[in-house]
Order: sequence, then structure tokens, then C-alpha cells
Amino acid sequence: MQIQVLNKDGVDTGRKVDLLDDIYAVKPNDHAIYLEVKRHLAAKRQGTHKSKERASIAGSTRKIKKQKGTGTARAGSIKSPLFRGGGRIFGPRPRDYSFKLNKNLRRLARKSALSVKASNSDIVVVEDFTLDTVKTKSYLQIMSALGLSNKTSLLVLPKADKNIYLSSRNLPDCKTVFFSELSTYEILKTNKIVILESSVKGIESNFTIDK
Repeated sequence: MQIQVLNKDGVDTGRKVDLLDDIYAVKPNDHAIYLEVKRHLAAKRQGTHKSKERASIAGSTRKIKKQKGTGTARAGSIKSPLFRGGGRIFGPRPRDYSFKLNKNLRRLARKSALSVKASNSDIVVVEDFTLDTVKTKSYLQIMSALGLSNKTSLLVLPKADKNIYLSSRNLPDCKTVFFSELSTYEILKTNKIVILESSVKGIESNFTIDK
């Protein structure tokens, strides 16, 4: 698969870059995508919820009334969940929601996500650029020239670029990541994937390392 390379002004440079069919043109596996997105969101959950069960309630352990002869049900503790102020029955406890998926499944999910974007022409390759200073306005001008003014975008960088990162950090619809940080969730979450030309080989090498 070949795709045109644009410059930061949105003009075709006349060059094309090859995108491997093994990464950008595979048959999407919806179940693999579902599992990977579920794993990503589960790992972000804090799991710090906690309610007091009867063992956590402060109160006397004295038997509150005699066993028989009251005409009502027997009761042994004021901390019983049946009484007001008692503990909660089967309340939430702190827990870790994260779970693991095997490497091949996660790789298939990323390939599937990239293939979905490629089939919808939602991948843009731009020649490498940088910003001289930290200026959000300059970054917005580049996104506008690429036709991404009203769309969410994910810029894939080949290496750390402080000026680009800081210029886009406070924009809710724009995000920058390194090629090694690409995730299925982030790929599907955005409208357009903007890949710097040097990042293309990096993405390919990342999938090779995973094998």
C-alpha cells in the first residue's frame, strides 16, 4: 500500500511511502479489538472503592436482646446489615481490575485498528517537521493546513520533541505519542492518524520486535 507524503502546509511533496500490508491491510479482528480496548480501560480503573461491612463498623458486640420470647427474629449484633447504621452486605472492596492478554492478540488488535483507519483513508503521512518555539498557534496552523481543524488527531512522533509536545498539550482534540506508544484504544479514539515520515519505519520495527 502506497500513500502520498504531505508537508506541514498540506501540500503534496510528490513522494510516496510504502505501508506494509501485513500491518495496514489485514482483515480486522473485531473480537481482538474488543478485548484490547477492554484491557486498556480496565487498567485505568483505580479500584479504590470501599464500603464498610459489618466487620468494619464501630459498635458494641453485645447481644442486643434475648434469643427467645421477643416475638421477633433473633438478632445477635447491632452491626447487622439488617439494622440502620449496620454494615453493607457484599459491599465493594479495593481490587485490581487489570488483566493480561497475550502478545500476539494485542499485536493483532493494533494491526486491526490501523487497517480500519487505512481502509477509511484516515491515515496521513507528513514529512518530518519541528517547531522553533513552544507555540500552540503554530501547531494549530499545521493541523488546519492538513484539514484537521475540527477533527481529533493523533500525531505519531519518531523521537522526543519537546516543542511539539508542549505546543499540543493543552489541545483537547490533539494528542502526540511516540511510535512505540501506539495503542489500539488511541488509534480508534481519534479521527485521523498523522504519522511523521520517520515514524513509518519505527512502527514497522516495533511490530517486528514484538514477534
